[in-house]
Parts: sequence; structure tokens; C-alpha cells
Amino acid sequence: MRFKLPLLAIGLEVAMIVLFALFVHYETDHNVHQQINTTTPGAVDKFLVSYALFQDVHVMIFVGFGFLMTFLKKYGFSSVGINLFIAALGLQWGTLIRGILHHHNQEIHVEIENMINADFSTATVLISFGAVLGKISPIQMLIMTIIEITVFIGNEYLVGEIFKASDIGASMTIHAFGAYFGLAAAGILYRPGLRKEHDNEESVYHSDLFAMIGTLFLWIFWPSFNSAIADAGEKQYRAIINTYFSLAACVVTAYAFSSLVEHRGKLDMVHIQNATLAGGVAVGTCADMEIYPYISMIIGSIAAMVSVLGFKFLTPFFATKLRIHDTCGVHNLHGLPGVVGGLAGIGAVALGASNKSTPAMQAAALGSSIGTAVGGGLITGLILKLPIWGQPPDQNCYDDSVYWEVPRLREHDNHFYEHGGQNQLKLEV
Repeated sequence: MRFKLPLLAIGLEVAMIVLFALFVHYETDHNVHQQINTTTPGAVDKFLVSYALFQDVHVMIFVGFGFLMTFLKKYGFSSVGINLFIAALGLQWGTLIRGILHHHNQEIHVEIENMINADFSTATVLISFGAVLGKISPIQMLIMTIIEITVFIGNEYLVGEIFKASDIGASMTIHAFGAYFGLAAAGILYRPGLRKEHDNEESVYHSDLFAMIGTLFLWIFWPSFNSAIADAGEKQYRAIINTYFSLAACVVTAYAFSSLVEHRGKLDMVHIQNATLAGGVAVGTCADMEIYPYISMIIGSIAAMVSVLGFKFLTPFFATKLRIHDTCGVHNLHGLPGVVGGLAGIGAVALGASNKSTPAMQAAALGSSIGTAVGGGLITGLILKLPIWGQPPDQNCYDDSVYWEVPRLREHDNHFYEHGGQNQLKLEV
């Protein structure tokens, strides 16, 4: 860590700076300047609305995703800290790769939509991060970020420019892609030594509470995520409304199914942290289509059911039978709901909710997103498995102290946290 991480991180940042100097410029379009400087209220509002949506997406990336992964009792620093680290690198790399692919004149002019799309590209990596959380090093995550964003943007270009498919909230291109990329990498990186339950791979009372903070930030801002790059006007309005009601129905259904499948009807915090967000994922593909609120509520409810059942039955099956250890359960929050979203998009287009695409192209987009993700994840896993990157040994997984200076807890406080705050703290005078 002492030499590899600084050398790799500084090397990548220097490369970014050089590439930005060569390719990236301020937006020179007259209309953008007019939006910022004019006194016409409508023009000013358009810019401010775009920036407000960007801020919402930014909060989701850096606060929502970061805190959602703090459920492990000794891995909170890494969950939030490495999330910030790789997201900051990813948004720079995403800006470059997406700009070079879409701007054939070799000049990338940055405006609000570029910044939103850069955040979207980092979201893909953060989803995959959840599948390998606690089992790989920060150095490996840097390598994974560079590779995955490159593959992601290639698939996004294929879906949007070649297939002309509609996926405004990126159920297929971000969520399904990120989940199956991470699962494929996790399958290659699987270690039999972690097959039995690891001492640190569990939550305590306060770590689950911190993770719930991430859930609430994501849940609140998800309508902005699904509408951020939608066409202003009716489509953006529909994306917000459809996501809003899909999320609401999703929460109610997630609580109901969590109680149904758990012993004595008790709620499981893992389900509440994750399955309550599945409606935002699943409605993404057809969020801006004219599907009506009740359809979005049905989509959200189906996504919640699929997510809860996935946590209860599929996650153990994947770990024991398929040798794919999914730390955060990204398959249940992003993968399965992403597929539900892709199928919903096919159905919506077939029923005439959108004339932008065809069912065949929507199906091709879903297949491409999953296929490209699995292929890219397998290759990335093989690269990350090389011993030069310093993967942590089994006994050091899910432990911040391997990579962070961690304050020492007094023995009494440590016992308190290990037992989830169930013991009463006594004031010492």
C-alpha cells in the first residue's frame, strides 16, 4: 500500500490532467452562456433546474451509495472512504471516455449534462463495488474503475446510438450492467476460505443504522436520478412522477414481504435497506414513458417482491452453489430489478407508451447490457486476481485496520459496539 497506491493514484491523476489539457474545454455554445447570463426568467430557470438535478445525483453518488455500504461492523471507513476515492477518479475518467466516444472532433465541451453522465458512469462502478466489498484492496478497485467505466460507456453507446433503445433511468445500462459486472468479477475472485461465515462479515446495531442513512438519501433523490437527462417538459415530468409512485409502492410491498418471509414475522433490516429502493431501479427504463402512475406502482411492487425473495433465497444459493459471494446483495437491489425494468420497457414499448424504440431493440439493449457486463466482469476478475495488486488475505477481509488508521476503542466500548449497543453505557466521573 505504501508505494503501490500513491504511485498508481498519482500516475492516474497526472494522466487525467494531461488528457484534460488536450481534450476538455468549457462549453462554448451560445445558448449555454445565454442560459447563465440572460435576464430572461425562463432561460435562467432551465440552467438552475439542470444544476439542481445534478446536485441531487451527486448526493446519491457520494452520500447515498457510500453510507448504504456501511452495514459491516468493521468496514465503515472503507465503505464511505473508498466510495469517495473511486467515484472522484471515475467521474474524471467517465468525462474523458464518454466525451472522446461522442465527440469526433476531439474536443470535449463540458456542461451540466456531461457532469450528470460522469456521475452516472461512477454509479456503475459503485454498484459493482458492493459485490466485492471487503474482499479486494483499494488498488484493485482503482484498476476495476478504469476498466469498468470504459466497458460501460462502450455498452451505453451501443444501446443509445446503435440500438436507439430507451433507458432514461438506466435500469439496463447502469443497474443491471453494474450488478452483473460485479457478480462476474466476484465469481472469478471467489475464495473457498471465505465460504464459511466470516467473523467480520456481519452488522451491528449502529452500522445498520448508518447504512439506513444511505438508503434514505437514495430513496429521496431517486426521482432526480431517473429524470436528470430526460427531455425537459412532459418526459421529465413523467419520469419524476412515475419514479415517485414506484418507490412509494415498493416500500409498502418490501415491508410486507420482509415480514412474510422472516421468522415470526419480524422485519429484516437488510431487506428494508435495499428492497425499498428496487422500485427506483425497475421503473428507470420506462420512467419517461406514458405508462400512468398505477403501472409504475405495479412495477415498484414487483421489484420489491423480487428483491426480498432474492435476498432470502438467491443470495445463499449463489454463495453455496455458484461460488459467487455477493457481499451487499447487489444482484437483488440492482441486477434483478434492472432486468424487471428492461422487461417493463419492452412491454411499455410494445403497448405504444413510446415511439422512440421497438421491442426488439429494447430486448437487444437488455441482452447487450447483461452480456457485456458478464464478459467485462470475467476479464476484469482475471486481471484483479494477479498477485501484483495485493489482494487481502482471508483473515483480513472486511476489516478497516488493514488499510486505515483506526482509533482504538477502550475494551468496554469495543464490547458495547460488538454487541450492537445492547449493553447500557455507564458514565465515568
